[in-house]
Amino acid sequence: MIKYNLICRHDHEFEAWFSSSKDYDVQRKERLVHCPFCGSAKLEKAIMAPNVSTSRKKTAIHSKRKEALAVMNAAAQTIRKEIEDKCDYVGEKFADEARAIHYGEKEERPIYGEASAQEAAALKEEGVGIAPLPEIIAPKPKKTVN
Repeated sequence: MIKYNLICRHDHEFEAWFSSSKDYDVQRKERLVHCPFCGSAKLEKAIMAPNVSTSRKKTAIHSKRKEALAVMNAAAQTIRKEIEDKCDYVGEKFADEARAIHYGEKEERPIYGEASAQEAAALKEEGVGIAPLPEIIAPKPKKTVN
């Protein structure tokens, strides 16, 4: 794939992607490429700066990724701690416990635990509000509350 900055006869600039430079040439010759602003098929390539990958640029990208990952991990840790502090771990009894809370047989409280895909599907069919916890935010299992 190749991206070109194009300019029409009315000086509208836009980007377009092509499978190759030859593909661009063919489409332009057959007037298949049009300006998205005015519809003109009279186009030229605009001046483009090459996207050169320097070691400084790679270092900056790596640094930004590292920062973003640290922010995401910190957020996940905060969520995990909140779940641990405010929810009861019910282990493999999750489906039974969620169902009992939903039908008013047990006191309403936030819970987490394990359920099979079939159990989760059955709960959703019954209208029980559940959601899977992504592994990154799921607390480590602790002592089950009865």
